[in-house]
Amino acid sequence: MLNNNDRILLIGHGSPKKEANNIEVVGKLLHQAIHPICTGDCVRVAYLQFVKPDLMSAIKDCINEGAERVIIHPFFLSSGMHVTKDIPELIEEARNIYTDVKFYYSEPLGVHEKLVDIVLDRVNSIEGLKGSEIERKSFEIISQEDDFSGIPAEQLPIIKRVIHATADFEFKKTLIFHPDAIKTGLQAIRAGKDILTDVEMVRTGINKSLLEKWEGRIVCEIQNSKFKIQNSENRTRAEIGIEHALKENNNIGIIVIGNAPTALLKTIELLNSKLQTPNSELLVIGVPVGFVNAIESKMLLSNQEFPFITNLSRKGGTPVAVAIVNALLKMGNVNSFMKK
Repeated sequence: MLNNNDRILLIGHGSPKKEANNIEVVGKLLHQAIHPICTGDCVRVAYLQFVKPDLMSAIKDCINEGAERVIIHPFFLSSGMHVTKDIPELIEEARNIYTDVKFYYSEPLGVHEKLVDIVLDRVNSIEGLKGSEIERKSFEIISQEDDFSGIPAEQLPIIKRVIHATADFEFKKTLIFHPDAIKTGLQAIRAGKDILTDVEMVRTGINKSLLEKWEGRIVCEIQNSKFKIQNSENRTRAEIGIEHALKENNNIGIIVIGNAPTALLKTIELLNSKLQTPNSELLVIGVPVGFVNAIESKMLLSNQEFPFITNLSRKGGTPVAVAIVNALLKMGNVNSFMKK
């Protein structure tokens, strides 16, 4: 388990071709996955050749920031000479210099079942191949493997897309909907309302092309320069970002919380306060994941009078939040789900 004095270093080969040196993006995504509301440089990148920083410089930067443990991951597909000889030699050199720091070296990407999903995604993206057929087949399998009778027809696309995103049929039982949730969400989409998210990963996963048809935007304030650190009341950046957006943006129609229970609790507080937001009717999708306040915040949401979609379990997170929104966006483009 990572702590505040840990640093992760991704090391790539490096290339004279500038656009090929892009593992910084991977580093940011990894940091967001580990610490969704952190502003530190917990995940850094380095290169063996052609590009700075090199591994020793990156290690020095980590230690200057107070790192007590440095985990180094070779962002390589196989265990060639760089992985088995060059990088280990540099790590051993660092161990001799920084004797009070612990260094760990992980395996390369290698052969992993999840790489198959990536290859499949790349193949499906080739023009002329029918990736939609694979998705259709997946939904057929979901329908065959469980009994969905008795579930309201308007909820089925959302429940099945969440199962598709998570491969977890438990969501069929734990997802709950306010009676006006889907109607409110579809009205917001078709009215060109904005979608507010708690973290960047949720914002990134939402299908922007479907939303842009209705001239809506996806908003996330966690990276706003005003909120680089938590304030004196020890509120999280996700919480502060949600509060700022709700008070300043009068075009928000859907709030999506996929990671931060504090952001969900703040949303509930604001929507129940006398101050009220400038927004008239909102749908709150609250599915934070975790062991601290996640299920408690969702239980509180499930007792609200305003429209909501949530799940009563510890499970949730970005994939669930994104799946719910994307299901609504797809439904918003089908006339049969909503009378104009």
